[in-house]
Amino acid sequence: MKSKLRKLLNESKFVFTAETSPPDSGNKDVVIDDVECLNGIADAINVTDGAGAKSHMSALATAAILAQNGIEPILQFTTRDRNRIAIQGDLLGGWALDIPNILCLYGDEVKGGDQPDTKEVRDLDTIGILRTAHEIKTKKMYPSGRKINDAPEFFIGGADTPFKINNDFDGLNLVKKIEAGVEFFQTQYVFEQDILKNYMLKLKQLKITDKAYFIIGLGVIKSAKSARWMNKNLFGINIPEEIINRIEQSNDESLEGIKICIELIEKYKSIEGVSGIHLMGYKQEKEIASVISNFK
Repeated sequence: MKSKLRKLLNESKFVFTAETSPPDSGNKDVVIDDVECLNGIADAINVTDGAGAKSHMSALATAAILAQNGIEPILQFTTRDRNRIAIQGDLLGGWALDIPNILCLYGDEVKGGDQPDTKEVRDLDTIGILRTAHEIKTKKMYPSGRKINDAPEFFIGGADTPFKINNDFDGLNLVKKIEAGVEFFQTQYVFEQDILKNYMLKLKQLKITDKAYFIIGLGVIKSAKSARWMNKNLFGINIPEEIINRIEQSNDESLEGIKICIELIEKYKSIEGVSGIHLMGYKQEKEIASVISNFK
């Protein structure tokens, strides 16, 4: 069982990944209902891991349901909820359930969730999870030295946030993640072409794009109000006022958000080092499918 996402990227195909959030339900049919519109359209679908520091159906179970239905998942792993023993078990369990791709993240802090008295685990940091997955894959053993039979061949991902860089930007954080095992990055939302273009040029000069694939984060902005909320509440996001005004002045804000997303993808596709687009948005699977369909 191999990663089709890795294969597409190795073949220099421009990929589209999407995101889904596990439901507040114990019914597996709800999972498929949510993502059916993306089946055959997205090249892989991320499954969030306790997004917003709130409980949902487990990410591992949700990703397994996708895999059982012929949809390639990318399973997110956060540092927040599990110690290293549980993480190692879930890494092996995910592979056994035909989950070939993983994305290792810090995870939202519990103070922002609906059970703020929860104790965070954070036994491993993000680099620790990446290194653990990489060593299980390459050394075929646990960190303790015990042998692993039929070791996974994960396609390992990390997170990045493109930003307006200074001349002294050295990309060290990305290099550390690559050295820990990252093969692809999925980024936070990027709504500014010039920032992304300059950022990717610098990564090319640093030869970082030679060592990992970059899948750029975008989303369908539902309304001017939601754009302003995102700017205020979500880390690393800056939706330009010019985009917000365009949405606000349109006859159909949701439709205008889709048009803007498509236009940005057209621009980003021409930027060297951009290997694909990662489309995010809570319960926006249908809008995301609509956007990707324009490029398939």
